[in-house]
Amino acid sequence: MEWREEAIVLGVRRHGETSVIAELMTRDRGRHLGLVRGGRSRKQQPVLQPGNQVDALWRARLDEHMGTLVLEPVELRAARLMESGVGLHGVQLLAAHLRLLPERDPHPRLYDGLRLILDHLEDASDAGELILRFEVLLLEELGFGLDLDRCAATGTREDLVYVSPKSGRAVSRDAGAPWHDKLLALPAFLRASDQRAAGSELEEGFALTGFFLRRHVYEPRGLEESSSRNAILTAIRRLAALPAVEEP
Repeated sequence: MEWREEAIVLGVRRHGETSVIAELMTRDRGRHLGLVRGGRSRKQQPVLQPGNQVDALWRARLDEHMGTLVLEPVELRAARLMESGVGLHGVQLLAAHLRLLPERDPHPRLYDGLRLILDHLEDASDAGELILRFEVLLLEELGFGLDLDRCAATGTREDLVYVSPKSGRAVSRDAGAPWHDKLLALPAFLRASDQRAAGSELEEGFALTGFFLRRHVYEPRGLEESSSRNAILTAIRRLAALPAVEEP
């Protein structure tokens, strides 16, 4: 068995004296592991850093085997990403999110989103918005997508400012007014691909996705939320001088 594809390095772990097991995200084969012989060498270590784009050649006798990987550099982003807290914690958070997916389960939209984010992690505002949209997409890919297109109570598409914590559906301002203190805020920019976050919307968005990630993913699996998520939020607040919003 053999395949060749560009991939993004998510992480590595030691294996024996000289080798490593590399964890990659590919567009067509999802999150994929493989043994890199000599992966701890001076030549290979710079290539095997999280966030780097590589050309991956995978071989195994049978498809279900872990197999071996031969990796060649395509774009070495890691050094640049490590220069800032947003970049460093952003890579760690995205890798943690992708580990929620089954191994070898293709998610091309998440791969494309990952690649886009890695090219924009230097800017705190861009990074925050892109990671937030990534989390919305992650929920959808895991089967827990939010319905933000129309009001759950009235069906209107106008003035949607809340999300129901029970259904994950949008609620209009008028329909949600009596229960506004029990509803989650819906940032306007999440409903428009060409709109930027304003004021506290970025924080409100992370509170929204964090709530549903905990309810549908972390708690049912007995997992703790990645520490990188709080770390990157702190880094974004520091750089963008945003006020904190208490998560429900």
